Amino acid sequence: MHHLETLLVETPRPGVTLVTLNRPQAANAMNTQMVRELSHLFHGLARDEHERPRCVVLTGAGERFFCAGGDLKERNGMTDGQWRAQHALAEEMVRHLHDVPMPVLAAINGSAYGGGCELALNADFAYAAEGARFCLPETRIGIMPGTGGTQALLRAAGTRRAKELIFSASEFSAAEAERWAVVNAVRPAPDLLPFALDRAAAIAANAPLAVVQAKKAMRHGAEMDYRTGLYFEVEAYNHLVGTRDRREGVLAFNERRPPVFTGE
Repeated sequence: MHHLETLLVETPRPGVTLVTLNRPQAANAMNTQMVRELSHLFHGLARDEHERPRCVVLTGAGERFFCAGGDLKERNGMTDGQWRAQHALAEEMVRHLHDVPMPVLAAINGSAYGGGCELALNADFAYAAEGARFCLPETRIGIMPGTGGTQALLRAAGTRRAKELIFSASEFSAAEAERWAVVNAVRPAPDLLPFALDRAAAIAANAPLAVVQAKKAMRHGAEMDYRTGLYFEVEAYNHLVGTRDRREGVLAFNERRPPVFTGE
């Protein structure tokens, strides 16, 4: 993963992978190359059991843009078939993102429009810089959100708010995004990434299998009726009882020392 054209991938804290959308000259817009690289990255995180980080943070290069969405310069002049084929790559990328077993949190450093806003919504949760702006502008250009925007926004902000924002293609501020549960917190721009990395490091310090199982229970349970969700939760819980990390966690608590988790 060291020869990426559109992404920077770093390990700023133990167990934390920082992924930076790195096309600042193009407002970090997602061209075909970036979509392919994100898809490959997320697929690798879902598959690779050995070098697996414990938490992933997504952000954008520069201060003005997190991601301006799909690269419309690249799309200009595409045939309908080419457009659908390119969009299929983005659909696959989002499926791979959903399959990432550890938490993925977004640090929205600047404006998140269209597919960039959808990327933020598809993360497990997000923080935003004070000046960040959000918009799903697709209906202005004859399309609609197509990489999870309609589904993720209504689950985050509620059906009526999602309808308002998607039908009108209205911009909204970081403060509004926080109020509507699109982001969890708003920070001054210089503080955003350290804040997100601190939270990611706190996640990475916990038992990794426990975090993965909790994510699984919430992700799938959200689609179930409550009673079935409770059964699913217990199935996920019971998977942890026999793990080495569970024994280590309890032992460390009783010995009044920090636990050393290995993901086993």
